[in-house]
Amino acid sequence: MNRFLTLSRVFSRALSLSAALIAATAGAAPQSEVQPEVATGRTEIKSATAKSYMAVTANPHASAAAETMLAKGGTAVDAAIAAQLVLGLVEPQSSGIGGGAFLLNYRADHKKLYSYDGRETAPMAVNEDYFMRDGKPRGFIEAVIGGYSVGVPGAMRMLEMAHQRDGKLPWKDLFQPAIQLAEQGFAISPRLYQLALRMPRVAVRPAIRDYLFGEDGKPLPVGHLLKNPEYAATLKLLAEKGTQPFYQGEIAEAIVTAVRNDPENPGVMTLEDMAAYTAKLREPVCGKFLVYSVCGAGGPSSGGTTVGAILGILQHFPLEDYAVGSAELTHLFAEASELAFADRNTYSADGDFVAVPYQGLVDPEYLAERAALISLSKATPAVAGNPTAFSENRQTASSPEMPNTSHMSIVDRYGNAVSMTTSIETGFGSRLLVKGFILNNQLTDFSFVPRTGDKKLVANRIQPGKRPRSSMSPTIVFNPEGTPRLVVGSPGGSRIIDYTARTILYHLAKDMPIAEAIHAGNITAIGYKVEVEPDALSWWEQKKLERMGHEVISKELNSGLHAIALIDGQLHGGADTRREGSAVGR
Repeated sequence: MNRFLTLSRVFSRALSLSAALIAATAGAAPQSEVQPEVATGRTEIKSATAKSYMAVTANPHASAAAETMLAKGGTAVDAAIAAQLVLGLVEPQSSGIGGGAFLLNYRADHKKLYSYDGRETAPMAVNEDYFMRDGKPRGFIEAVIGGYSVGVPGAMRMLEMAHQRDGKLPWKDLFQPAIQLAEQGFAISPRLYQLALRMPRVAVRPAIRDYLFGEDGKPLPVGHLLKNPEYAATLKLLAEKGTQPFYQGEIAEAIVTAVRNDPENPGVMTLEDMAAYTAKLREPVCGKFLVYSVCGAGGPSSGGTTVGAILGILQHFPLEDYAVGSAELTHLFAEASELAFADRNTYSADGDFVAVPYQGLVDPEYLAERAALISLSKATPAVAGNPTAFSENRQTASSPEMPNTSHMSIVDRYGNAVSMTTSIETGFGSRLLVKGFILNNQLTDFSFVPRTGDKKLVANRIQPGKRPRSSMSPTIVFNPEGTPRLVVGSPGGSRIIDYTARTILYHLAKDMPIAEAIHAGNITAIGYKVEVEPDALSWWEQKKLERMGHEVISKELNSGLHAIALIDGQLHGGADTRREGSAVGR
């Protein structure tokens, strides 16, 4: 029996543990307002160990595809490409070839880290008031659905660029698992079913409605064998001809037609916008944490600077004195996060359009100054600082990033390591299904308001050809001698940054095994309140935190952390228990 069809059946049976949760929500009406990608419960800790290679992705089918490439002698980049193509099929709400991504690749033979930018770009016909109406910003969901929110997809061109530089297997071989699965079908998972049921306004366009919903208007049930021959045809074309048809051929034409002819919310993308897209090789951003170097993607990702800043601030405190789950450690983490986010919201943007002090934001002297602002006993309002050697005035502004993304961590037999975060932005993106894949809504990651009340420009305002700021935080942590120690990242919108930083903190500073660090309760503090998962703090510790002056909200925080720790020649993988991913290797 075909391996991928077998996996589909095994996967369906394995996920039957979620049946009770599905039954509890099956009668719920879809929510009418904007919601994060909904939480769908947690499983037992998911871990694996290996000696030679490992892949940790958001779905067992994708992990199997990656492992197949690694077993054939492929590189981590080869495996990442195969996994991404499968994720776009089995996890279409989160990522795919209609979106964008950031990829870090450590080349062992070069002893060097490379950062690939596949972020979407704004069409050339936009202006800074693109999301304004009568002097006010549009409503988020109003802007999201339809062609108006679609940026030029960057994932495919980035993956092609990475393969040309760092791949080993033939390009067309990387497409075969996804093609087979699209043709033969896969069992709809509980998570895909619940998101189709509970995310707002999924079935508002005919193509996506016909694909994911039955004649009764309800999402297709868990276990339904879903086939996607259109996606298979798209992948066959890309496998044979590379990305040319996607950016200058029939796929580009279909994308532009769908965007411009959307009946309710048309966009302004052109064929020229598609043809002009280029993936970019960026300088990674590296900061210090304890004895380690913590490296992430540069702009337009804000992940590298903000994860680095949180950890760089925290290292100025005696972390060994505070226990995981204590009010004291949670307070320090929240305060460091608030300070780092104040800087992020002020300075981070596309560095091709505005000056961004990448190294200044993680400069040790600057972070020591930021750490000195933290009181050990009470919460302190966070304001943006003045990064080292940066004199330009900046205006603070936020953008409504939604937590629908995917992350994978991969290490191959050659010692190469990939950390890749990939997204279409909110759940099911723009709701436009074209050629078997969903188009992103990444333009809504720009600040809707281009100027402050005193008319000063916001760094992350929309501009022609610009890439919106992102919180995607693919991260590789290095030992003092320069070898990889941890490969990690997560989905989760702007909360990605805290999910990633907390996991690094617990694993490297508190000596938690990586799978346990992933499973531990999440904590976020991204600019207004401290959010904690119910198991992150006891009732008593939460009350202590509140007495320090924090407003605390207890809620499920839907990360999708996937990591590989490299310790004494062993690979230790962990997949987030909050989602349906897996860690596999040999």
